Amino acid sequence: MNNQAPLSRRRFLRGTSIALAIPTFESLSCATATSQQSPRRLVCVGNHLGFYPGNFFPISGGKDYSPTSTLKPLEAHQNDLTVFSHLDHQLNGGHKAVQGFLNGIKKEEASGFPTKNMSLDQAAAEYVGNATRFPSITTGITNGTDMCWTRSGVHIPPVNNPAKLFQGLFIQASTSSREAQRTRLKYRASILDALRESASALNRTLNTADQNKLDQYLTSVRDVERQLQMSNQWINRPKPEATIQEIQDEERQQIDEVGLFYELMALALQTDSTRVTTLETGLGFRTSELDLESYHALSHHGKAEDRIDQLKVVESFLTGKLNNFISRLKEAEIFDQTLIVFGSGMSDGSIHSNRDLPVLLAGGGLDHQGHLICPEEHHKRVPLCNLWLSVLNWFGSDTERFGRSTGTFSPMKIA
Repeated sequence: MNNQAPLSRRRFLRGTSIALAIPTFESLSCATATSQQSPRRLVCVGNHLGFYPGNFFPISGGKDYSPTSTLKPLEAHQNDLTVFSHLDHQLNGGHKAVQGFLNGIKKEEASGFPTKNMSLDQAAAEYVGNATRFPSITTGITNGTDMCWTRSGVHIPPVNNPAKLFQGLFIQASTSSREAQRTRLKYRASILDALRESASALNRTLNTADQNKLDQYLTSVRDVERQLQMSNQWINRPKPEATIQEIQDEERQQIDEVGLFYELMALALQTDSTRVTTLETGLGFRTSELDLESYHALSHHGKAEDRIDQLKVVESFLTGKLNNFISRLKEAEIFDQTLIVFGSGMSDGSIHSNRDLPVLLAGGGLDHQGHLICPEEHHKRVPLCNLWLSVLNWFGSDTERFGRSTGTFSPMKIA
């Protein structure tokens, strides 16, 4: 448990009329994420194909629930996590709506929101700013995943090569390479200056609708400028030494890299190279560790028992890797300062459902509640973005809205 001052009751309960059976997350606090003593860290893990509900959600609520097959590998850490039932974003669209897992907004609907479809991790990364070499690190198994989005609605493709990530974290570039990078940054900065001047002149001749479009464009320009400033500040700073052997750039069957990415993420957090990191597991991956059909094909189980049994193997494999990651963070003594979001924007892949999403939180020094059953009735539904807003407040951000949130994730009913 952390020793930070708790969030005020009035602020924590703001903006909600939802009653939950168990008082949760009263230990959330608004400590500064950039504290040198115990900086807070956020890890988001998303699986594109969801988790079969019967394998994921426990039957009973509370701390003493019996873990399902998917949660069984996490049993040693059961007191350090909360599983949520009946949370979602009220989205439809199957695979296409999975992109809304960390923001609650599909890309085609993003223009109606102040921060577009910015994802949870990127909102946290903005708060960190240039306090670390990498404001965030996005990783992924296979291409085609789309979990992370900037404030201007631009997708951030994940690094899907562990060797490339290792190099970025620990291999110091040569002097000539650093000078070349500095030259590129100066060149890009001069182009942005010219674009900004041209935009200012153009703005005086545009109607309101076109001015709004131009404002969106300038927001993207400002995002790039901020990235340039961060990159320039860190060019000549030495990188930390790796505590594992250098990862070579070689072919691997994709799902075998899950554990490797988790190890690199742990090292990135432990060395304070970043405080925000994500992992996406996408469509079509396989592993030599599991003699199974295509994972995507298995997700279309059609309620066939043999396929559901094989899904148990795949899904427990994934939570087993999460279990190892949690153990790794505990060994490094940073688990209580690290909040892990784990789940998916898909629930039952067989029917392409985006409702009742599988979600759990682990770590963060919270008073975890085991299995928290949220209201199932439509008129009492708690938006998943309320939980994301509370995650951001825990991280240190004082933002009052996120995505489709209606308030923070409150355990009490407000009259």
